Amino acid sequence: MKILDRVLNPREIRRRLGMNQEQFWTQIGVTQSGGSRYESGREMPRPVKELLRLVHVEQIDLSQVKRIDFEIISYLKESHPDLYRSLRRAVRGRQRGGTGQVDLGADTDTDTGTGEEPVEAEADTGVSLPGTR
Repeated sequence: MKILDRVLNPREIRRRLGMNQEQFWTQIGVTQSGGSRYESGREMPRPVKELLRLVHVEQIDLSQVKRIDFEIISYLKESHPDLYRSLRRAVRGRQRGGTGQVDLGADTDTDTGTGEEPVEAEADTGVSLPGTR
């Protein structure tokens, strides 16, 4: 079993969210019967896994996401990496109950130099849903 399969156990995620199969699967464009098959062990295609992660784990409302948002993020990462990292830290601080203030001074995050996100110090081996931490 792949680690992504263990992390994205659709039945466990659905139950933690308190949803029935129809509510859960139709939000990502999958029929209830198709979702039932995935919950029973059928291999999920990568796009379905990604939609499941974005909608049910990350709690992203896809109707609010626009292409321009990704273009802005890409531009910010390429043209102003220090500002991007500072904004990212501010948002994470706000999510963890901090002040969410932006420090435009020196950056202390490590950068991989590849355009990829820095690797977090702690490994995430399970699914963290809102209100379960």
